[in-house]
Amino acid sequence: MREVVDGVIEIPIGYVNAYAVVVDDGVVLVDTGIPGRAEKVARAVEAARRSIGEVHTILLTHWHPDHIGGVAELRRRSGARVVAHAMDAPLITGVVKARPATGFMRVVAAIMPPPEHVPVDEALTADGPISVSGFTAIHTPGHTRGHMSFLLDRDGGVLFAGDAAGGRRSGRIRRSPRMVTEDRAAELASIARLGDLSFESAVFGHGRAISREAAQRFREFAALG
Repeated sequence: MREVVDGVIEIPIGYVNAYAVVVDDGVVLVDTGIPGRAEKVARAVEAARRSIGEVHTILLTHWHPDHIGGVAELRRRSGARVVAHAMDAPLITGVVKARPATGFMRVVAAIMPPPEHVPVDEALTADGPISVSGFTAIHTPGHTRGHMSFLLDRDGGVLFAGDAAGGRRSGRIRRSPRMVTEDRAAELASIARLGDLSFESAVFGHGRAISREAAQRFREFAALG
């Protein structure tokens, strides 16, 4: 666990990152990692000198199991509201079943227990401010139809990119693997759109955070086409 910027704690859970954000009235989680690891998220919240009961909102970038695996347990323990895009909400709630896994994802599904379904308390349908002060939602389809990124108004802007892009060790960004991305053209358009925004830092579901001039890294990547 590490503090990426003031009050933003990166929580590595296996190969994926979740985030705890300390805000004036408690704690906001962004994604929750793989199933069975909710306790690690809870320990990270406690390490920030907060309690799990202070978590009032869980923002989900998309429905994939490695991002929503702990949401049911953390919601039970905290009473937090769950926020996601309306297009991904039916997969999170279980109203719609995910398509059968193929290739590499079939291997992952065989070793990872399925996440427990949960209600979505706030289903987003448009970009803009959400119910949590300081956060703006940006629909970034491509990886999934309802993929969301969230921009926090802090320290020059902190982008929670989810799997709209990944972070490289070089301080640049990369695309998500083709095999787990629904629409590659839409993904690239979303990266370009994020580059039009203003933010200093970016954190990712997979890969290393970018702490300076992050929006410029998105613009550079989009320019390569």
